[in-house]
Amino acid sequence: MKRFTFFFLAMMSSSLAGMARGVVDVHSHNIPPFYREVIEQLDAAREEGFPLPAWDVDSHLSFMDSAGIECSVLTMPAPQPYFGDGDECRRVVRLYNEYGARLKSAHPDRFRFCASLPLPDVDAAVAEAVYALDTLGADGVKLATNSRGQYLGDEALDPLMEVLNSRNAVIVLHPHRPVPVNDSLVATLPLAVYEYPAETTRALLNLLARNIPVRYPNLKFVVPHCGSFLPLALPRLKALLPALQAKGLIGDIDFKSNLSRLYYDLAGAASPTVIRTMLTITTPDHILYGSDYPYQPASRLAQNLQQLSAALDTDRDLAPYKAMFLSENGARLFSLPSTNREDSVVVPAVAEADTGMLVRISEIEIYPEYRDAYLSAAMEVGATSVREEPGVIAIYPMIQQRDSCQVRILEIYANDEAYRHHLTTPHFITYKQGTLHMVKSLDLVDMIPMNPAAMPAIFLKMKGDK
Repeated sequence: MKRFTFFFLAMMSSSLAGMARGVVDVHSHNIPPFYREVIEQLDAAREEGFPLPAWDVDSHLSFMDSAGIECSVLTMPAPQPYFGDGDECRRVVRLYNEYGARLKSAHPDRFRFCASLPLPDVDAAVAEAVYALDTLGADGVKLATNSRGQYLGDEALDPLMEVLNSRNAVIVLHPHRPVPVNDSLVATLPLAVYEYPAETTRALLNLLARNIPVRYPNLKFVVPHCGSFLPLALPRLKALLPALQAKGLIGDIDFKSNLSRLYYDLAGAASPTVIRTMLTITTPDHILYGSDYPYQPASRLAQNLQQLSAALDTDRDLAPYKAMFLSENGARLFSLPSTNREDSVVVPAVAEADTGMLVRISEIEIYPEYRDAYLSAAMEVGATSVREEPGVIAIYPMIQQRDSCQVRILEIYANDEAYRHHLTTPHFITYKQGTLHMVKSLDLVDMIPMNPAAMPAIFLKMKGDK
């Protein structure tokens, strides 16, 4: 069996001395009085299983200030204002989008907005998208996972995708009540608990199955709630794909290109553990902070953000990406201007330099069909890393059994600075982006200081499982 030099699968990083701007919140909702009035008149205020929360501009700004949020991206909450009357839906959507434009104009440094569209009327949605993006200056559009049973990825939506693609639009996704729904089931817990993660995943799989992100390559999709079930559903889809294709049930899916156009917000359940799971299907530059304000109390959301910030500070592997997750990625996606604000609330702790060597052993599993291509790419980038980076002491892979797809990797770096620099090199970034879709699972463990007394045990483990 060939021996391969292996560069460990890690994530892109930006070196931090402190966050240059406040937090950017890509998942928040505004609920103006006229929208609430219409929804209540239609007796739909609890259609999603919970009442519409209170909202006003001053309270939203107060929450942002208390949490250290510099800018929030606003979208219409569920439900969509369509209950059979297309004219009324178009009227409410137009009012909503113009209200969002006024908010952005009144608070240009604090608010951005993504326009709502009057689906399932595709022609009306196209017209509203053109008006909102070209005239109102919307920063993207918000699309429901389904509009009265019309799911994202539906062929009927292709004309809308073409218009949005021609405008390089950002599409913020949000789950909505599926059609139909089991009312007796959701009577025990809110629909959002039972259905929202499944609903988002359902829509995403439909998008991927029709290669929508690839066919409309200028679009960028923001997936809510930490990717929902997608990190679990993707391996299953990949495993089943050959059998499905053999029966003529599905065509080819370009996983790599499709996934490269998906972004993910951290609303709902963010933690280092959840983020590590997300990083099995994406890269750190595609993870964005989201609060889901005002669907939890402002004090709770501010506390959640503080806890996430602190958890990232103490996680050696994720700490380098904290500014990316909380501000930089969102600012870049929505083209926010650079800022020199000095009152940013969330600032990462700066760890003292570690002058000792660092070591890590991790486990990685490759999809069988990509094994040779993956190892070839790893061999090339690993050799480049050792040759060009003095701080890379060793990166040693071991395939646990002949022809196995299970790889065990030992990494040794001269110090913490060398490790962080390592993650920013062009050869790593190219390698990372080109091989992410080949990885089935990754057990990423923390870097630890290299202790000579522990090395015998480490190398014993490197001999492989008996």
